[in-house]
Amino acid sequence: MTDINFIKKLSSIDSNFQYTPGLRDNKNIDLSFKDLFNGKLKDSTENEVVFSKHASERIKERNIDVDADVTDKLNQAAGQAKDKGLKNVLVMINNQAFIISTRNNKVVTALNNKDLKENIFTNIDGAVIK
Repeated sequence: MTDINFIKKLSSIDSNFQYTPGLRDNKNIDLSFKDLFNGKLKDSTENEVVFSKHASERIKERNIDVDADVTDKLNQAAGQAKDKGLKNVLVMINNQAFIISTRNNKVVTALNNKDLKENIFTNIDGAVIK
């Protein structure tokens, strides 16, 4: 059975009524969007290479100088390789070799010019020479 009083109440509601969020609602929406946007922006700027424990140990053992210039070149190389769809990349910088996983922007290992001789690199998709 249909309740006549309920139907009468529904029919008396103004059909042109539109919900407009109050100023307070807009601030909450803007803040959440702003937070999301800043978070994504922060993620993209923090997309720099990091060094795995193994790579850090090899850098220390082999006295490889990783200064700001080398780090910038590693970041550029990782970005270029990722743009090409490469996953594991050999990066050559100043007679030093670095293997980078572009999936997580991590330097997997590092070699100096002494260790480069008579060496075979496997499981890499490509190479970037800087």
